[in-house]
Amino acid sequence: MTKGVLLDRLSKQMEHNISGPELQNDVEDMIYLDYNATTPLEDEVVETISRTLREAWQNPSSSYATDTSGKSVKQIIDEARQNVADMIGGNVQDIVFTSGGTESNNMVFHTMLSHFEFKYNKTALERQTEGHSISVPPDKNIPHFITSNIEHDSIKIVLQEYQTLRKAEVTFVPVSKDTGQIVPEDVIAAIKPNTVLVSVMLANNETGIIQPIAEISERLRTIKRGDGETSRIFLHTDAAQALGKIPVSVQDLRVDYLTIVGHKFYGPRIGALYFPGRAGTAPLYPMFYGGGQERNYRPGTENTPMIAGLGKAAELVSRNVKVYGDHMEKTRNYLETQLETTFPDRVKFNGRYPKVPRLPNTCNVSILGAKLHGFQVLSKLKYVQTSVGAACHAQNRPSHILLASGVDPTAAANALRLSVGRHTTKDDIDRAIVDLKQAVQALESDIGQ
Repeated sequence: MTKGVLLDRLSKQMEHNISGPELQNDVEDMIYLDYNATTPLEDEVVETISRTLREAWQNPSSSYATDTSGKSVKQIIDEARQNVADMIGGNVQDIVFTSGGTESNNMVFHTMLSHFEFKYNKTALERQTEGHSISVPPDKNIPHFITSNIEHDSIKIVLQEYQTLRKAEVTFVPVSKDTGQIVPEDVIAAIKPNTVLVSVMLANNETGIIQPIAEISERLRTIKRGDGETSRIFLHTDAAQALGKIPVSVQDLRVDYLTIVGHKFYGPRIGALYFPGRAGTAPLYPMFYGGGQERNYRPGTENTPMIAGLGKAAELVSRNVKVYGDHMEKTRNYLETQLETTFPDRVKFNGRYPKVPRLPNTCNVSILGAKLHGFQVLSKLKYVQTSVGAACHAQNRPSHILLASGVDPTAAANALRLSVGRHTTKDDIDRAIVDLKQAVQALESDIGQ
């Protein structure tokens, strides 16, 4: 079925309320607009993974492990590490491969627990023994974390668990309801004597709003507390949604830790963690113990094919991120224009604030009207594949992210997250608009009956 035939068929359905076997959800006719949830593998990434599976299957720790060209398997991993480092402006020694974003985020928090225990509590005991004063009150012998109230569950739930188990104190700083951004001054105001880490995502997965990480870093570096490494407040950002859409530089952001997620930029479902390993300015403690791979930070036999695929995906981002971003922004803007034209005076764009930067591919929109809740519209879509928010959240109630960002509860209940990709076309958008229109008409027809 051609796209033109599909568009004509959908139009006739709306005009004549056609239903039945004539309209089928043919796989080739589906319109995927959920690229913030996951992305397909680029062809070059698939080829790299396939070739590595065939030719570099040996254990990287074996001295004889080489592919059919004579390149060592370890060298393949090292080249991928370099590509990932180049993508974010880091050094090759700064990259540790992980299973994905959730592990990377957990690893940072685990590190902070260990760092506080070994560096502060041990130091405090030694100082007390020597008769010196300590900079952290004795009743605050657990670390304090600062984060925002719009974080991904792999951050929010970890910190909530730490609170429940009394492993840490946590402050969830609310974002501004006027901008959807966290305010750097609010972060600074939340600092306590036992604060060890600030963790704020680089870009929100639902609204696309880019957070002021560099400004937070600049403010944190003016904080003077105590002396030595126990006084340092580290900064982490989860860059999952930003990579592949906008340029990301750890030199500009000046973060201590940055989370990398391959399947958000057309790579495999593994990830990496950046930390300044070469400079030695931030600690990293392993969550696992074993054979010593990844410089003992993340032991276990390396997943060579997926690591090679991640490196190729990173290489593509380094070469093409501006082209990708420009195309996605142009397509997203066309989508928003078509929504306004198709549903005049009935659309509200959540997260679109004047002068507030957002990802070039993300459109969070509410089509206003009774019984047009996001999950209800989804149920009527025949061709568009999208969501109301993060795939790990319930899809039948208003997003807590939108509510925290100041979106009216009625609009939040009606929200859809439409995220375009590198290869989304205007024709895809035109067909998606037709499908959305028929979904809304079907719901409103049901109301009238």
